[in-house]
Amino acid sequence: MNKKRWLALGIAVFLLVFSIGFRFMSSLFSTDLESLFAMSDQQYQQEVIQEGAGNKIAVVELDGTIQDVSTSSILSSAGYNHDRFLKKLEHVGEDNSVSGIILRVNTPGGGVVESDEIHDKIVGIKEEYNKPVYVSMGNTAASGGYYVAAPADKIVAHPATLTGSIGVIMQSYNVSELADNLGVDMNTIKSGEFKDIMSPTREMTDEERNILQTMIDDMYDDFVQVIVDGRDMSESEVRDLGDGRVYTGRQAAENGLVDDLGDLEETAAIMQEDQDWSNARVVKYNSGYGWNAYINGKVQNMFRSEDAKLSAIQELLQQTDGPRAMYLYSK
Repeated sequence: MNKKRWLALGIAVFLLVFSIGFRFMSSLFSTDLESLFAMSDQQYQQEVIQEGAGNKIAVVELDGTIQDVSTSSILSSAGYNHDRFLKKLEHVGEDNSVSGIILRVNTPGGGVVESDEIHDKIVGIKEEYNKPVYVSMGNTAASGGYYVAAPADKIVAHPATLTGSIGVIMQSYNVSELADNLGVDMNTIKSGEFKDIMSPTREMTDEERNILQTMIDDMYDDFVQVIVDGRDMSESEVRDLGDGRVYTGRQAAENGLVDDLGDLEETAAIMQEDQDWSNARVVKYNSGYGWNAYINGKVQNMFRSEDAKLSAIQELLQQTDGPRAMYLYSK
């Protein structure tokens, strides 16, 4: 490449960087920086959803599929963040100004480990801080969504909520016939007989299926025990209900999986009545909107394009490569 082409390339790069910087600075100077920096030290923002002068009820939202995916990318701040959610729960538990907690659940479930970590965090908050924890179910609170709800002092669902789906699932594709038709061969070098268990390029053997079924049954036993302990139900009752099907909120109330029917506002009213509180203040805890969140949002807006979306999809596929056992309701 001659000097003129190098010069032209350098100018193009400079103009690109200048354009991005100009757009960023323009949006920066159009922002109320004083209020932005004032918020920067606040880890969580409190949004009042019901005024009151009495006890404070904190609402924490669990929204989206429960999975611990990488957040290293500057473009990937949206959606459920497992680590951030656990820290928010812990923060609300430690907050001496909070008298009770409502977990607003709207999720089809997700990872077995992640669901169990949330469950254990709720149990720990109840034991360590002696605060009532209620669950308000949204549109969907199924499988892992029900798993995390089970230890709550009371569960309230909307009549049309989809809940239940008690069970464990693990899936993979078998593309061996398609590969044969396309003339594609897979060469596998492995250290043990079962190292490529659930490989999508060959049929699963009966022995492999038995190994995996044993794992799933063990995880299902844990799910059943969580409900037995949290809902004070017999194991036979839970197993009869836990065949993987979903229930509406109304059906779940009839079979004992939830305690009452209502929305978030009614859940707060039920908590106040149960705890003999009056004129409680209901506050939703949101993640902070300080300087880091602002910068991240601006970068996302500047780079939001089809290439960015494809990169996000590629990152998700890389993180979820391989079958996983899930407490997940999938349609």
